[in-house]
Amino acid sequence: QVQLVESGGGLVQAGGSLRLSCAASGRTFSTYIMGWFRQAPGKEREFVAVIRRSSSNTYYTDSVKGRFTISRDNAKNTVYLQMSSLKPEDTAVYYCAAGGEYFIDTYGYGSSSSYDYWGQGTQVTVSS
Repeated sequence: QVQLVESGGGLVQAGGSLRLSCAASGRTFSTYIMGWFRQAPGKEREFVAVIRRSSSNTYYTDSVKGRFTISRDNAKNTVYLQMSSLKPEDTAVYYCAAGGEYFIDTYGYGSSSSYDYWGQGTQVTVSS
């Protein structure tokens, strides 16, 4: 079992920055692929970014490339999402998720059903 707790959300003006953190419980954090998703009001949950176990590979949805950076610290059991040049359309509840390599490689890192564990979410609001 892995428990995930996000933090760092808040209200920011367009063009500003925020860093989200996701702290994981358990000793097996380093074995999981970690992802960030977001869900805006009235919309489906969408993939944002993913980082593999050793941080060697990261992937982003097109709309955040060049603005967001995902990273992880396996010693601290934490994954981060640094968000810069924020836009009003980035407003959403942001969730971190943990998944095993087999399912993510089989079903895709962009599919929420590939992930086994989810945090409760943190609200990010970007004002124009």
